[in-house]
Amino acid sequence: MLVAAVYPTLSNGELLLRLVEAGGLSLAIGLEREIRDRAAGLRTHLFVGLGSALFTLISAYGFHDLIAAGPAVVRTDPTRIAAQIVTGIGFLGAGAIIRSGMSVRGLTSAATLWVVAAIGMACAAGMFVAAGVTTIVVLVGLGPLRVVGRSLVTNIRHDHCVLRVSLVEGASAWPVLGIVQEVGASVRRVELRDDEEEGRWLTVECELPGGLRASQVADLVASDESVSSVDW
Repeated sequence: MLVAAVYPTLSNGELLLRLVEAGGLSLAIGLEREIRDRAAGLRTHLFVGLGSALFTLISAYGFHDLIAAGPAVVRTDPTRIAAQIVTGIGFLGAGAIIRSGMSVRGLTSAATLWVVAAIGMACAAGMFVAAGVTTIVVLVGLGPLRVVGRSLVTNIRHDHCVLRVSLVEGASAWPVLGIVQEVGASVRRVELRDDEEEGRWLTVECELPGGLRASQVADLVASDESVSSVDW
């Protein structure tokens, strides 16, 4: 509950500073998305950040003249428009998500739009340090952290691999199995089939250790003299 006579105001210079801060930080994140050629790029992030900041400023300071027009006690809730921004930005974020078959793209861009809205609101509320730190964390997450994360996943994750090996007529499957085990792969299933038309085929299903790719194993297997060709 606020009394109209002491309702807070901002100077034009302070309003401009908060809008510029919101626009600049939003541009920094939008530039990273633009460089990666994402659907939500430079302009989208700028507009979301500025719009969120302006809505927050309007909610907190935009109705001063109306509220201060009389001596009566006025009840006001400057967080109402801000709360609607949090809800409404979800619709814009959903538009950045693209699903193609089993793959989904655009989740990161949707998340950056959501956090840019928060950054804009923080700037409008005068929380410049919080907005700046959030922007730095987001940029680190989109850049260096992305590289580190992929490296960790590549080294830890065990990929599933199925090798279909064409063997020379009369050749044994043991040399191929020996190569697979030497590289540290865990053999799950082995099937050897002789066909009058297609010849001798060996199917090896295995789990590869972190950092090892199926193409690398296939190249090693193909180098053996008992192997005609390898598919994976």
